[in-house]
Amino acid sequence: MKIIGLTGGIASGKSFVARLFAEHGAVVRDADRHAHAALGDSDVIGCLTDRFGESVVDGAGAPIRGEIAKRVFGDDPRSRADREFLESLVHPLVRERLRADLAKARTAGVSLAVLDIPLLYESGWADECDAVVFVETAESVRQARAADRGWKLAALARREAAQLAVAEKRNRSDYRVSGEKEPLARRQVADIHTRLTVSDA
Repeated sequence: MKIIGLTGGIASGKSFVARLFAEHGAVVRDADRHAHAALGDSDVIGCLTDRFGESVVDGAGAPIRGEIAKRVFGDDPRSRADREFLESLVHPLVRERLRADLAKARTAGVSLAVLDIPLLYESGWADECDAVVFVETAESVRQARAADRGWKLAALARREAAQLAVAEKRNRSDYRVSGEKEPLARRQVADIHTRLTVSDA
């Protein structure tokens, strides 16, 4: 089974490109889904409230992601330390669940798996991929999409500052796919799918 990692800037269209690969029979695994589940783990919640206080959980004891984000997305030493703390809690759980997903896919005879992982390089997952695809989207388009999601430009900038630079992600990747032009993206995805699966035939 070949593994493709998706990377790109925030709001670049990674989920859109993942769906195009799924149309070719690839299984898609979304790290964000596992990360959200990991945040709800009772041990994780306990560690978060010990560090940040009860303000990061709601009345039912569930994590308030916006409150946590305020503490971890910043460029000051405290924010970086808090982000590293959060990642030390969540990343091992996400990695465990993704590995289990991939093992099931491999056993089922799946030929291509796509990993949609925001911190693909930072978390070391790129090293486990047969190829990395960069989703190419203009910054102005990404900013507009983020605004549609209710994000302010300052919030977007803080989150991107916490990740590897977009240009560096682009330079490290093996392939590029448009996150803006669907017909072009479909051709690019079909070409990448053929290149990777034919070599296994």
